[in-house]
Amino acid sequence: MQLPQEFITDASALFGPQRWQCFLQALEEEPATSIRFNPWKYGGEQIFSQVTSIPWCKGGYWLEERPRFTLDPLFHAGVYYVQEAGSLFLDTILRQYVKAPVLALDLCAAPGGKSTLMRAALPGNSMLVSNEPDRRRANILLENMLKQGHPDVLVTHNYARDFAKTNWTFDVILTDVPCSGEGMFRRDMGAVKEWSLQNVYSCQKRQRQILQDIWPCLREGGLLIYSTCTFNVHENEENVRFIAEQLGADVLPVDIEPQWHITGSLLKGWTEPVYRFIPGITRSEGLFMAVLRKKGTPSAHTLLPGSARRYAKTHLLIHLLSDGLAAPEQKGKEQIPSAAQALSVEGAPVTDKYPRVELPLEQARKYLHRESFALPSGTPKGFVIVTYAGYALGFMKNLGDRANNLYPKNWAIRSLTDTSLFT
Repeated sequence: MQLPQEFITDASALFGPQRWQCFLQALEEEPATSIRFNPWKYGGEQIFSQVTSIPWCKGGYWLEERPRFTLDPLFHAGVYYVQEAGSLFLDTILRQYVKAPVLALDLCAAPGGKSTLMRAALPGNSMLVSNEPDRRRANILLENMLKQGHPDVLVTHNYARDFAKTNWTFDVILTDVPCSGEGMFRRDMGAVKEWSLQNVYSCQKRQRQILQDIWPCLREGGLLIYSTCTFNVHENEENVRFIAEQLGADVLPVDIEPQWHITGSLLKGWTEPVYRFIPGITRSEGLFMAVLRKKGTPSAHTLLPGSARRYAKTHLLIHLLSDGLAAPEQKGKEQIPSAAQALSVEGAPVTDKYPRVELPLEQARKYLHRESFALPSGTPKGFVIVTYAGYALGFMKNLGDRANNLYPKNWAIRSLTDTSLFT
């Protein structure tokens, strides 16, 4: 891999000779594959032949080989989510510091990995606002959050400055900010080609603007989790210092174990606790995280988690894509059940109202490809939930000799020409 010379100069000096050599060697190796099971759907059965537990995340596992997840119906059913192991460190942070129900915001959430993890790690009765400023990426986020199926998740499409215009305040805000992407060099050659020192400084400026815009929405005493997938100190330690000194926050430590091989700050003279994942040192792609608590005395909620849904639906400044409550779609005089209803973990009354039909693997893939086919004889006419291995995939409308496929068009698998699970 041909790395930019300015990156080599800066990163090698930051890492030191031993870490730098480990990093270079890791760039020539295949990345590890990791997943996290959805605790509201996964029943504990063996889905993958060989897994190794990721110690900093409940329900997180490394896989020995990477399957073609697109061809696995359980992936589409929201039984698990494919996610970088380093990003799963968020689980440790949330379980250490969040012990009571909260209103939380994932500000730059697409494609949804950290949001799915946040809702799993947060205490019961919490409400998560999963937000993505980019409209195209927001559609991807919406799909992934609906497939996870938890009702207490609002999906929105807003900029940080939009939230700042409201009276909405949060107990926890995750800012996984857009960055120069150095930590993804092994997986994404595009990130290597687009990297420049000028872009690093441009990202730093953008990150600080995002932080300033969202800061009024964090309650006094609230947690800000700052995250990037890059290595340099400009987008990491320097921004943590900016938050602490300019915005007003204390940097908090996270309980970790030495065998996790998580690297702290590499900046000379830096004493605050921050957490860096370096390929070749940790079994992960590159990641940086820091936890900060906003100065001040915690005050009573201005917006309780239970009222967040109502507020988002009525406030004109919030572009709401999903209020978390699965509902049918009205088409003319007929109500068409939505895929979100089938995928929701709420269960009844949807699961009681509609019959369920189990599909074999080949038909489950055809369903996800949005093909129409006949259901088994004896299947009641009308809307039915189709399942694979007992997990709901969505709806079909049984007409008798055939059944119409109601799987969302923009979710459909593009090709089934090669159906081997492993390449």
